[in-house]
Amino acid sequence: MLKNYLKIAFRNLLRNKAFSAINILGLSVGMASALLILFWMHNELSYDRFHKNKDYLYEAWNRGTFDGKLQCWNSTPQVLGPALKAEYPEVSNIARNYGRWFVARVGDKKISSEAIITDAAFLSMFDFPLIQGNPKTALNSVSSMVVTQKMAIKMFGTEDVLGKVIAIDKDNFTITGVMRNLQPNTAFRFEYILPFEYLKRIGSVDDTWTFNTVNTYVQLKPGTNPERFAEKIKDVTIRHSNKTEEHEVFLHPISLWHLYSNFENGKVVGGRIAIVRMFGIIAAFILLIACINFMNLSTARSEKRAKEVGIRKTAGANKRLLVGQFIGESILISMIAGIIALLAVYLSLPAFNTLIGKELEVPVQNPRFWAAALAFILFTGIIAGSYPAFYLSSFKPIGVLKGAFKRTQSTFSPRKVLVVVQFSFAIVLIISTLIVVEQIRHAQNRDPGYDRGQVAYHWITGDLGKHYAQIKRELLATGIATSVTKTSSPLSSVANDTWGIEWHGKNMAEKIDFDIFTEDEGLVKTAGLQLIQGRDMDLTKFPSDSAAVLLNESAAKIMGFKEPVGQTIKDNGATYHVVGVVKDFVIRSPYDRQSPLIIEGAQSYFNVIHFKLNAERPAADLIPAVEAIFRRYNPEYPFEYHFVDEDYALKFEDTRRVAKLTGIFAGLTIFISCLGLFGLAAYMAENRVKEIGVRKVLGASVMSIAALLSGEFMALVIISIVIAVPVAWYVMDLWLHDFEYRIGIQWWVFAVSGILAIVVSLATVSYQAIRAALLNPVKSLRSE
Repeated sequence: MLKNYLKIAFRNLLRNKAFSAINILGLSVGMASALLILFWMHNELSYDRFHKNKDYLYEAWNRGTFDGKLQCWNSTPQVLGPALKAEYPEVSNIARNYGRWFVARVGDKKISSEAIITDAAFLSMFDFPLIQGNPKTALNSVSSMVVTQKMAIKMFGTEDVLGKVIAIDKDNFTITGVMRNLQPNTAFRFEYILPFEYLKRIGSVDDTWTFNTVNTYVQLKPGTNPERFAEKIKDVTIRHSNKTEEHEVFLHPISLWHLYSNFENGKVVGGRIAIVRMFGIIAAFILLIACINFMNLSTARSEKRAKEVGIRKTAGANKRLLVGQFIGESILISMIAGIIALLAVYLSLPAFNTLIGKELEVPVQNPRFWAAALAFILFTGIIAGSYPAFYLSSFKPIGVLKGAFKRTQSTFSPRKVLVVVQFSFAIVLIISTLIVVEQIRHAQNRDPGYDRGQVAYHWITGDLGKHYAQIKRELLATGIATSVTKTSSPLSSVANDTWGIEWHGKNMAEKIDFDIFTEDEGLVKTAGLQLIQGRDMDLTKFPSDSAAVLLNESAAKIMGFKEPVGQTIKDNGATYHVVGVVKDFVIRSPYDRQSPLIIEGAQSYFNVIHFKLNAERPAADLIPAVEAIFRRYNPEYPFEYHFVDEDYALKFEDTRRVAKLTGIFAGLTIFISCLGLFGLAAYMAENRVKEIGVRKVLGASVMSIAALLSGEFMALVIISIVIAVPVAWYVMDLWLHDFEYRIGIQWWVFAVSGILAIVVSLATVSYQAIRAALLNPVKSLRSE
């Protein structure tokens, strides 16, 4: 019987080639789209789940009230980890991570790469296996280091590097371990590890509870109740700082690090998980729409299978056997579509990886993947074939064999409802894509408050700090740059903040968080900041500017100064005098309001040299000249410059990816939905062929008949628009509330989406409508 069913299934596929091709195409596109999303979701959901200690690993966070809001942050004092280990028996291990970029040198080879400085327990807490070396002793010496395979090959061209020496800044480190390259689904990013004791050598150790400079990871002992332990440690900072630091400590489990990073009123409220859920819904609906197409196309051909069903029932086949036969046929089609979908995924994955910025791959050597793929295909086949199977197997043999088989033209038939569902979802995606694109454009058009053109920067490495005065003089004297300044961080980011700012009239019970930026002089001219009051710092004219500050508008407003210039403020005991106020400029996210910012003078630390290139000459001609100057004064380090406008563009990268993905899947949804609409058009044209013949005999024109048929489809699309608009508005309004700087949802977005849906659907059904209207009425009425 199974052999007979397979023969019939293949014959039906070959007999109706166009019908079969549309069915397979719709299913394969839907399955490939869903699989790509599922690969991405699996990667997102599996972040740092491979550590054997994952059930006991946590990161220490702080929670405190600032600006009247309960806020959370994950930078902690260096002394927190050792205190937790010493005072609480529930703690098995701790590791403090301090991330930093260094220039690694071997002979003439110089590479800038990211390192973490951490405690030796890091290698036993987390599963980053060593292929060479002992993880228990690899970081025991202050001059030891562990490199990844990638770093070893970069520096030496081989992974066999145990015992070799790499120079980091002015210190030499011996490689005591080689680590397997980091998995793509981990939140950690580094190419080598240095021991925490190295911080003492470079003077970055801080034994106070007032500065948060490291990430602290905690491994609890098995059997520890995390809630009870969190209650025990929440006041550890308050106790050790004699209540000068009044924020609590809490633990954030490793399972939530990647997907749950947003906090509101001191509680975790989500994060990237919202995007994962959204694309999970998109994957489910795309697959459902593909299955709906199969249902529509299968039932559209119902009359051609009706007599087959009648004969089989007359010969003794029961409904169960017929249902099995038709579901078997759908599984066969699903198998073919699944093979095509897997091939499409394999071929498109490199482009998809480029789009999403990941390194996904098809795990062809994993048996569990093939088992899951088979289950996915079978599931799709069963879902797609269920409705047609029960529908076709319900035909009465007497009626269909007498030729009295009729199909009702219900106003709300299941097929029409399914098409409405299809287009409603497609229109929601179109609206969402347009709103995301508009939100990105809105933020991109926001005045950043500084001049991004021709402004570049270079991190202060090696001897650049020692020779900064000479470098600045040469850049200006040669006309390469029009302005040069030293800062604490790049212009489009801020590395530090503090709540230790004091001023006359401040309510000392109130904690306000200020971003801290530093410059020596010339930042206003270099960055093109807009001065509202006062002046920029100028150490030549005003030597006292080494203790000066600029305030941004937000900081001046919070401090309540009517005349800010000349006022004094204190930052953790250091006194500064205000020399100017600048207009707010975007230093964090362009989607958020600007935080209060204080730009401190030359008694502070510096990490970056900014230079504004001469606008009268092309940047491409000037950069080699800049490189020559930097190399002359810093020959041991590579010249690695960055443009501020490129950094600023990166702030939109995640949102832009969401927009691209949503747009691509909206397009695929429209394509699949049009196949479904095509199936419904074929069904209705077949069902009303005699009616059309009668109308033509009575004098109806081709255009009037085509308009009659198309009108019914347009009614379905309009219903879809009516359903989709409020749903899309609600969903996108929730999404936009994550941004403080956001657009209002405009009416034209819904109008454009509706018109697009109508035009595309009209173009889809026109073929079937005109084809049916052109049919010779003699042929359609011959049986009468």
